[in-house]
Amino acid sequence: MLPILAISALILGAAPARAQIPARDRYVVLISIDGFPAYALDDPRLPAPTLRRLAAGGAVARGMRPVNPTVTWPNHTSMVTGVDPSVHQVLFNGMLVKATPTSPPRVDPWVDKAQMVHAATVYDLAFRAGLTTAQVDWVAITNPGTITWEFAERPSLNGAIEKEMIAAGEATESDIVEFHASSGAWRDQMWTRAAAFIMRRHKPNLLLYHLLNLDSIHHTYGPRTPAGLTGIALADSRVAEIVEAARAAGTFDRTTFFVVSDHGFKTVKHTIHAAAAAKQAGLEGVTVIAEGGTALAYVNDPAERSALVPKLKQALARIEGVSHVYEPAEYGSLGLPPAARSSQGPDLLAAAADGYGFAGGTEGPIVTEQAQGGSHGYLASDPEMNELFIAFGRGIRPGTKLDVIRNLDLAPTIAVLLGLKMEGTAGSPLRVALQ
Repeated sequence: MLPILAISALILGAAPARAQIPARDRYVVLISIDGFPAYALDDPRLPAPTLRRLAAGGAVARGMRPVNPTVTWPNHTSMVTGVDPSVHQVLFNGMLVKATPTSPPRVDPWVDKAQMVHAATVYDLAFRAGLTTAQVDWVAITNPGTITWEFAERPSLNGAIEKEMIAAGEATESDIVEFHASSGAWRDQMWTRAAAFIMRRHKPNLLLYHLLNLDSIHHTYGPRTPAGLTGIALADSRVAEIVEAARAAGTFDRTTFFVVSDHGFKTVKHTIHAAAAAKQAGLEGVTVIAEGGTALAYVNDPAERSALVPKLKQALARIEGVSHVYEPAEYGSLGLPPAARSSQGPDLLAAAADGYGFAGGTEGPIVTEQAQGGSHGYLASDPEMNELFIAFGRGIRPGTKLDVIRNLDLAPTIAVLLGLKMEGTAGSPLRVALQ
């Protein structure tokens, strides 16, 4: 790997875009750093030299507004579909499923993408146009049918890229077998190695690449902490490796890089156990799923909704730290689907006040103290939930400063850069940032 100064020289020497480049010779790399708050980039001492150089040589936004709920899978899905969860229907880090129509729901992350995502993605569009696609640790993407190469969140010895990496000495069988027994930092390293390998060997037109370690650090220690800053520094070095991989692949001058995140982070001092509140209120037959800054509540048997929803709302509203309990009539402003239109839609959504966050648990006190840590999942209107957005390289106007944009605009912008037309999105291409 080249030193940071050498990489920065490559970055700042990028060639301007050329409109005549055929689609097959255009490349987009979408890098998502999970849990990177937009406000972190405002710190002049943030140890992120690669991100700063990309921002200086390309386009940077004051923030990118997420969708509700402000958690990983819904927002990654909106970034590649250009629509919010009221359309694509991904509300969790997985899909809500039931064993029977009246049983409690559970979140299953490994449902096939065709069942989970109810909207076309930009990688679907690219693949069907004859372009090549790749994903490394992306989400809501099990068995998509439109990804050419992948190194998944759960790699397998049977995977084509895993076999190629082992044959090339880039990984060992032990690395793959023991992948999830290793630290988050090590997994990020392996995902980065896989992304760089795919770029060098296969040169995909579109690569989706997701780093996860920073999110875990911010959950454990909280944002704006020494641990969080160290996590950002490590993520920055991973981005530098991907930039250099494009150079090594010979595609650097034809590549557009997007460095984004899926949500921000808030410090949490008090934990709300909403399921415990429902149990103490004697409400059997309800399920409350904590999403950090929000909690989604469901009546297990639809026939009992009219009787249980008013009681459940009352039980949730009187909890210390609950700022508001939303009913389906209010979901339009939140971009969420109602239960009447989607199996994923909640009967109620409770929002936490500053300093409070929802967590699981049905026993013990309803509100407990938390010594340290952080969370996301708060309403998308909260500025601390704003996501990172940097764009650099082919087709990007250098020196562009954007206000707060929407993550719904990302997929249409990628489509334009790949010479594709993406219809049916709520977002629009970021023309002001394009050459």
